[in-house]
Amino acid sequence: MDSFFINFNQTLGSSVVTMIGALVIFLIGWILAGIIGSAIHKLLAKINLNQKMNSSTGKTYDIARLLSRITFWFVFVIGISAALSFLRLDAISVPFANMINQVLLFIPNLIGALALAVLGFVIATIARTALTATLNRTTLDEKLAQEVGVQPIGDNIANIAYWFILLMFLPMVLQQLGLTGLLAPVNNMIGKTLDFVPNIVVAGVLFFVGLVIAKILRGIVSNVVASLNIQALTDKAGISNKMQLSNMAGGFVYLLVMITTIIMALDALKIESVSRPATNMLNQIMAAIPNIIAAVAILGLTYYTMKFVANIVKNLLDNNLLDNTDINDLPTKLGLQNVLNNHTTSNHAPIIEPNPNIGTKNHKVSDIISGLIVFFAMLFAAIEASNLLGFNHISNLITMFIEFGAQILLGAVVLAIGFWLANLLAGMVQRSPSGSTFLANLVRVLIMGLVLAMGLRAMGIADSIVNLAFGLTLGSVAVAFALAFGLGGREAAARLLKNMQDKAEAETEAKNRLKPTGSFSSDDLKPKF
Repeated sequence: MDSFFINFNQTLGSSVVTMIGALVIFLIGWILAGIIGSAIHKLLAKINLNQKMNSSTGKTYDIARLLSRITFWFVFVIGISAALSFLRLDAISVPFANMINQVLLFIPNLIGALALAVLGFVIATIARTALTATLNRTTLDEKLAQEVGVQPIGDNIANIAYWFILLMFLPMVLQQLGLTGLLAPVNNMIGKTLDFVPNIVVAGVLFFVGLVIAKILRGIVSNVVASLNIQALTDKAGISNKMQLSNMAGGFVYLLVMITTIIMALDALKIESVSRPATNMLNQIMAAIPNIIAAVAILGLTYYTMKFVANIVKNLLDNNLLDNTDINDLPTKLGLQNVLNNHTTSNHAPIIEPNPNIGTKNHKVSDIISGLIVFFAMLFAAIEASNLLGFNHISNLITMFIEFGAQILLGAVVLAIGFWLANLLAGMVQRSPSGSTFLANLVRVLIMGLVLAMGLRAMGIADSIVNLAFGLTLGSVAVAFALAFGLGGREAAARLLKNMQDKAEAETEAKNRLKPTGSFSSDDLKPKF
């Protein structure tokens, strides 16, 4: 019995001592983890790691807290592993010990990678700061902004250098960490990037130089065109002052230079999948520019020339220099004064009363003729311009419009002559001894109806409908006249026919009475038996 208690006390005492020792180790590990983690956090905060990383990346990260927490848990896991090992719980402590050993073996690589990353970060930061200070000291951005109009590029160049240096250190960091799976793709990417950098630099230099030259040439051409006072010609031609020829010429030169520059820059990149389609498109644009210039020249010369001719014709018509007649009085003579809102002193009342809600601006015939000259000339010029540009459908459409316009003009001439004849005959009827206003208006309406049908047919507007309407109208009038005569004038017609018959019989009897008795006739020559 005594031996049992002795063995029990020895076993229990050793277990209690072991548990107390493991608990002490656990507490020591926890305290050390907290102390070391706090020290790491204070050290990183003292060197302003968060501010430096945030200023470099442009994002907000608490790197110091993250590293301190990682350190805390690593030291704490070591304490837990030591406590489990003291308790002789090998099934649990051995995996922890193996993990800790691997981490401890990896720490030199991690420290080396961290040192390389810090070195790269320091070099990149110094390079960016130096480039920014150098470019700011040379005032290159201000000169480019004033002379060429480009945005400041100093900060962009410094940032590009910063990230490029960090990219160069990335393969060394990955190699130090032993991440071979990531190292090969990164090395390939960096190799291709380094091979492509000269092309990018050449393309960027070409584009920048072309942009500067285009800006300078635009300013020179704009100033030269403005000094020639060509804008006065557009003002005399009636073009709005908002259209500045100097700005248009400068913009055109700028466009030509930039297209050429972009083609050269794309060729310098040597990216066939991108440069080939873009270059082909720009080459087509360059090939089309001569035709565009020729088309614009045709339209411009035609407009200015025909505007000059139209002004001459208008002055001749306004000053009665063609046939000593005032052509602007033609609407009044044709009875179309209400159409053009011209005042008239004619004796007969107009068929259509003027609308008081419509403006009372008078339109001269000379203005209409001059406008038609310019309009149709520009249509023909538009056909030639469309043919030069290869717009065959537009050319055909304008040709059809011109043909239709010619028919409209022919119909308008027919209507004008018909209205003139209607007014002339209506005036003759009204001035006759037995004439009246009703008969004059009736004659005018009938003639205008006939002329309207002829004019619409000449215009080619619904020929079948016009013919049908005109035929039905005449047929209706004829049928109405026949019915009126047959139903309402039946007795008068019988008396008229009776009188005509009596008159014919009376004339026959009178001829028979005037015939002599012994006169020779053809019956006397017949043989008698």
